Amino acid sequence: MSRAPRFLAIVLFLLCGASPAYAAQDAPLERGAAITDPVTLRELDGGKFRLDRLLLPERSSDTPLANSELFAVPLMTPVRQAIDGEFDRYIAWHRANLAKETIGVGEGFDFQLFDRTLLYSAETRFVLAGIVNRMDRTYAAEASCGEIRLIYRLTRMNQAAGDHASPPRLPMTLNLVLKAKGEGEAITCPEIAARWLAAPLAGTDLIRHENIDRIETNLQIAHAPKSAVRDFRTDYLLKVFRYDQNARAFAEAPMENQIDRARLLADDGLKREFRAWLLDPINLAAFDLGTVLIPEKFLAQGAIAPTPVGFDPSDLEPEFGLVQGEGAVFSEADVVAALRKVAEGGGKLQNIRSLAGFERRLNDVTCSGCHQTRGIGGFHFPGVDWMADKPSNSTVVPGSPHFFGDQIRRRDILASLRDGKQPDYSRGFASRPQLRGSTELAGTNYYDGWGAHCYVQARQAANNDASFRDWTCAEGLSCQAAGKISRIGMCFVKGR
Repeated sequence: MSRAPRFLAIVLFLLCGASPAYAAQDAPLERGAAITDPVTLRELDGGKFRLDRLLLPERSSDTPLANSELFAVPLMTPVRQAIDGEFDRYIAWHRANLAKETIGVGEGFDFQLFDRTLLYSAETRFVLAGIVNRMDRTYAAEASCGEIRLIYRLTRMNQAAGDHASPPRLPMTLNLVLKAKGEGEAITCPEIAARWLAAPLAGTDLIRHENIDRIETNLQIAHAPKSAVRDFRTDYLLKVFRYDQNARAFAEAPMENQIDRARLLADDGLKREFRAWLLDPINLAAFDLGTVLIPEKFLAQGAIAPTPVGFDPSDLEPEFGLVQGEGAVFSEADVVAALRKVAEGGGKLQNIRSLAGFERRLNDVTCSGCHQTRGIGGFHFPGVDWMADKPSNSTVVPGSPHFFGDQIRRRDILASLRDGKQPDYSRGFASRPQLRGSTELAGTNYYDGWGAHCYVQARQAANNDASFRDWTCAEGLSCQAAGKISRIGMCFVKGR
């Protein structure tokens, strides 16, 4: 087997067949920061956390609202219209740029579109797949103590044909984002954090309709099986809709830090403005920490995240072409000068210590770039399928390697909030989590164990990129490059 197919097979195993995080741990990694137990989620979905009960608290029916009815409600019709518009644009782009490859619903097409009639069907609804504490995002919303996210999976309500067949899940998640603390509530951020760390279910008492902030959707819009003209590819559509409490409706909104590459590259004035803004020492420091909030004027209102993207730079990455080259936003000289200026001012960057580090952060700070990194396909939290009698490998593990790798950082921030300390909100690159002094991830595929992302070290230390030289493998493993250009690879047994 050649190098590329071999690595692809290994990646697929890691993403779709990894053993649960519980297997080698006395306690699950997500303890205190997420609710992932399928039995608990089934009970919560049958109660006040059923999606239509949160969105429409005045509705008293015990029967779940089918999507045909949900998307007919005024507060959700803008969501349907925006998604339909994205489908139309996606199909038009495909026909203009990939005219030799057919596109449509069904196996007879080169690019097989998601059948959106299923999204608006009387036979489907969104089922609760997980609840995730994101108080690690308090830096972005201090008054509301960060966020709590209820993640729902699109699912058929009726059983499929067959002997005791379970309702199949469909490749879409809907993330209902709520403020951890609502306006006027007397409870403090330390008290909320303490509840979650002691017993996450106690933390859910504060979840209510009045705290809704937005909806985030992730839909597998199309899939292209491997063919004579291409390797297999799957495209995911990402969207955000903010909730207007007064209008009782969701409205399409810019996606946080989803830099609009096409618009920047086409507008020299906007390009100059963005370069000056991001390379300002204060903004560059926040960019390095992963806490930057890029102004909306530079952002897109939707994104397509193709997978897999591989390890080498390519135009499948959201910010490809923004660094170096003709017409780029940032030159090597721009970035080197900005990094030097931070150092001369006494600042110390944690992650970005080189041009390559700057470019990697530029990608993984975006929604689509993050979803392309260490995900299960294009998802970071598909959740366990509690409606299935025999869930497939892809739905046994509730979250992706990126999700589990980030749990130590999230719990550390929760503990700081609980104890009244100033939290360290920084995060590493999406490929390489922060340990925060813990050894919990050591030797696992989340950090430096078999299958972890790493950096191929040069014989002379001076030839190693400063942003990645710490990306080593555990004893007995070696880093093997997974592309033709990049020295980013994966940890495997030595001699392989």
